[in-house]
Formats: sequence, C-alpha cells, structure tokens
Amino acid sequence: MLPISKETISRVLREADIADVSRASIRQNVVVGMELERITGESFIHLEQGVPGISACQIGIDAQKKALDDGIASVYPIISGLPVLKENASEFVKAFIDVDIAPKGIVPTVGSMQASFNLVLECSQLDPKKDTILYICPGFSAHGRQPDVLGIKNEIFDIYEYRSGKLREKLESFMSKGNIAAILYSNPNNPAWICLTEEELQIIGECATKYDVIVLEDMAYLCMDFRKDLSVPFQPPFQSTVARYTDNYVIMLSASKIFSYAGERVALACISDKLFKREYPALRKRYGMGTFGDNFILNYLYCASSGTSHSAQYALAAMLKAAVDGQYDFVGQVRRYAEWSQRSREILERHGFHLVYDKDIDQTISDGFFYTAGYKDMDNKELLERLLRCGITAIGLNSTGSGQKGIRVCVSRLVKESDFETLDRRLALFESL
Repeated sequence: MLPISKETISRVLREADIADVSRASIRQNVVVGMELERITGESFIHLEQGVPGISACQIGIDAQKKALDDGIASVYPIISGLPVLKENASEFVKAFIDVDIAPKGIVPTVGSMQASFNLVLECSQLDPKKDTILYICPGFSAHGRQPDVLGIKNEIFDIYEYRSGKLREKLESFMSKGNIAAILYSNPNNPAWICLTEEELQIIGECATKYDVIVLEDMAYLCMDFRKDLSVPFQPPFQSTVARYTDNYVIMLSASKIFSYAGERVALACISDKLFKREYPALRKRYGMGTFGDNFILNYLYCASSGTSHSAQYALAAMLKAAVDGQYDFVGQVRRYAEWSQRSREILERHGFHLVYDKDIDQTISDGFFYTAGYKDMDNKELLERLLRCGITAIGLNSTGSGQKGIRVCVSRLVKESDFETLDRRLALFESL
C-alpha cells in the first residue's frame, strides 16, 4: 500500500479539518497517522509524539500500588502536595540542580502542561501593565497554544539567530516595552535539543531582574545533556538553570520523561522562595490574597483540578527519593535516547536530510530525545505530506514557533532493530518519489 496516493493523504487531512499539515498540532498528527494506518494496514514510523520509550520506573509503580491498597483513592489530595513529596522534591532539586527551594514552594501539578497553563494565567494577572507572555522558540507546540486558549497576548522569537551575546539585545527589544509578564522556554530544548549556555542563562536572568519579568523554565528533560555526566546527586556538574541568576523563576519538573511516568500526569512547579512569598496588589484586589505562591495553589490550581492524583504523588515521592539516595539512576536509564538519536540521525543523513538546529554556539548539539531535520530546501508542508505518503509522521518546525524549514524528530518510539530497518526503507522510498 506504500507509497500512499496524494489523493488519500489529501482526503484524510481534509476529514481531520487540517488545511495545512505543517500547522497541525502533535495530537492532530497522531490522529492522521492512526487513520492512515487503518486505511493501509501498515504500521507507521511515529516521529511526532514524545511518548516515553522506556518502561516506567518500578519504584514509582510499587509506591503507587501500595498507596492505592492503603485506601488513598477515596481521599482528596492536599492541593499544595503531600509533605513527603515536597520534602523529597526539595532534596532532589538540590541534588541535581544545586538550587535551594523550600518544600513549601514545590507544588505537584497534573503534568507540566497544567503547571505552565496556570503559571501563564497567573503571571498575566500580576500587573495590569504586563499582559504578554514571551516565548523563546522553537518550543513545545502546546505551550504556544495555551495563551491563545486563555486569551492572553504573546510574543515569540526564534533563537536560531540570537545565540550568545545576541540574546541580550533581542530580549531587551521585547522587555523594554514594559508589557512582558513572563518568559517561557525549555532547556534542553523541545524540539531542537539545543541547551542554553551559562552565558545565555545569565543574560535571561539579568534581563528578568532588570525588567521584573518571571522566568518559567521547563526542565522536562532534566539532566539529558549527555555531553556531560549529570547523573551523580550532590556532585557537579549540575543541570544548568536560570535560577542561579535571578529570583524571578519557576522551574517545572515532570515525571513523564525523567521517570517514564507519563501516563499518571504528575509534575512539579518549583517556585523560588522569594517569588513564592512576594505580594502582588493586583492579586489581592482580585482574589483577596496577595502572595504569588498562595494564589497559585489556592486559586489557580484549585479551580483547575483541585489537586493532583493522590496515588501518583506517592509514586513521584518515592522515585525522587530513590534518585537522591543513588538507588535509581534515572540519567543512566534515559541515556538510551541518545543512542537511538545517533542511530536514527545517521539514517536520515544517509538519505539526504540535515540537522537544522545543529550547534550550541561552538558545540555540536547533544544526542537526546529530539532533534530537528530538514530535507534540501523543501518547505514543511511538502516535506510532511511526502513523509506521510511513505508511512512516517512528524510535526513541522513552524508549529513550534521556528522560522526554519524542517521537522521535529522524536526518537522514543525507535526502540527495536526492526524500527530502524523500517525507517531506512521508508526514507529510501521517500527519496525515490
């Protein structure tokens, strides 16, 4: 059945209400891939969705089962989080990021998606003059949709041309207007896998302090810059972070990729001690309480979900403690993604593809969970439709806020020898069209 006809691709996209596949969301692409699999009877190579390719941490599973057996399912969770989870998380942040955050400021959320959604909303209400969220792109495409859903103004820029010292001038051009409430980015980056340097993080931190902007730092892929060993708790090198350069920050940590615990939707919003206690008159006027942290917990999260899965909090608490105690090497577990990245990248390059975001200043990017690939000078729409014809799904870089031509490649579902062999065959077919 491969290659699939252009007419079939067009019909499936039309039925999914997708006018331009390069602008489709991750989940829309999943639906398209599933429908084409049904029509053709062929399994696709799925590069579009970041599903963990490693089994969930058994320590978490055991702790969650015990919590359920102990009857926790009938008890509402504390919205601010289990005390043991908050304490273990504070230790974990110190062990792997070398930052001190009091347990009070570490709050469980229903995945980092809920954390960013509510943080973006709260930040937009702190100061009537600051109504815009700034995104350093490329970035997780769903992050970019959140302000649209919330009706909040946003600005984006592609960091491709603004690395190192050029970043300060670019940030200043936005922040100096006085309307930026928060800045959001991921590090390591989804989708490009670039890692911001210490110089760049210092620039972001200094600009955030100067213009009183809150930095929302998504660390979904904590310690996955495999060019250095970040696996030993309480020993350098540590995960890089803007927290060393400003007090205006929230770090988002997710169990989804760190512990392959995506199905339970549990994450952490780690709010700096100073920001947690900071009083905002606009919040007090609106909600009757003024501090950032109390409002995040008792207004935003309360209205959103009334807390995070009780049993999943026990799972995360156990996994964090095991990592801190050296009983579970989560970095060693996820290092397999680097191997899958290197192998798949070699296959793509053999078939004429090239890395799009290829450098961190003067270093080649690390192999990891994602990378970006372009094909000659082909635009994103044509590239994605041609890949679909050959049984490969991906997302376009323009859907991530990038101005570059190419796709995001997620390697987490390339786990078997046969997966790489199929990828090789499908790309050979792609070249022949």
